[in-house]
Amino acid sequence: MGAAGRASKEAQRVSGLARAVRARREELGLRQAEVADLAGSSQRFVHTVETGKASLRLDKVLDVLEVLGLGLQVVPGRGEITTE
Repeated sequence: MGAAGRASKEAQRVSGLARAVRARREELGLRQAEVADLAGSSQRFVHTVETGKASLRLDKVLDVLEVLGLGLQVVPGRGEITTE
């Protein structure tokens, strides 16, 4: 797989996480600033997570997920992100 293929696969994985975070925040009726306050981060960081930036601090992402009642699951397989 070439560099373009790897970049495309990475973008798909990150966008899945981004969509899940935004959908859950909206489901809970929270604004990005409210999530940020509860997670101890900035509204800009929550926005960055929701827009699918590929490189983020994992500890801060986990804080945001915790506030939203979500978790990150690592399972053997194809390396896909699930939102179970």
